[in-house]
Amino acid sequence: MSLRFHEIAEGDHRILNPFTPEKLDLLGEIVRPAKGTRMLDLASGRGELLCQWAARYGVEGVGVDISHVFLDGAVRRAAELGVDALVRFEHGEAGAYLRETAAGAAYDIVSCLGATWIGGGLAGTIELMLPALKDGGLLLVGEPYWIAEPPPGATEALGFGREAFGTLGETLDRFESCGMELLEMVLADQDSWDRYAASQWWTMSDWLAANPGDPEAGEMRAFLDRARRSYLEYGRDHLGWGVFVLRRART
Repeated sequence: MSLRFHEIAEGDHRILNPFTPEKLDLLGEIVRPAKGTRMLDLASGRGELLCQWAARYGVEGVGVDISHVFLDGAVRRAAELGVDALVRFEHGEAGAYLRETAAGAAYDIVSCLGATWIGGGLAGTIELMLPALKDGGLLLVGEPYWIAEPPPGATEALGFGREAFGTLGETLDRFESCGMELLEMVLADQDSWDRYAASQWWTMSDWLAANPGDPEAGEMRAFLDRARRSYLEYGRDHLGWGVFVLRRART
């Protein structure tokens, strides 16, 4: 799906992943960042995580995203919460930003919630994130996982292979192979997945009704049809999502 389609489908979302506001609050209660904590949020979307933590805990930080639409929303959200002096948002591809700008920056927290494509997968993304993390700092990684083995046809319908993600146990193995210790996790539940996925169908349907002559309307219609069917037939029962709190393993 093109970036523009993401911007349309998630046009009514403040949180661009399967977390509810309550789940995001729980993550904050678990991490409990101290005032002045320096944070880098990669593929930050509309900046809800960074803005909320700046408002609630006094976090200072930078969000990076490739979408001007989402970044504009993040800037507005920072102003709305009165934290625009604590956070800033930069346009760019998060992987390139890590390689070119953030390495050696020594952030207390580096987060990437649901965008491990920036490093070609979980291991590559962690490898990119670590040079920006200070000793003793935390990585927050949002990642899908297999609840159950996908049946024949699932990977084609969902658009990625079985190997793209692991079960929870396999995800733990992947963290440990990267030299990370899993400290905590907050998992989306089925209702929060439903709210994230299903609400996009209505948004896309309304957009199609309002833009029947758009050159990409046919592609959007096809994407909407695939998204509904793949989620209901496969994604809802076989794919989970969570945020995992990690630290470099102690030797």
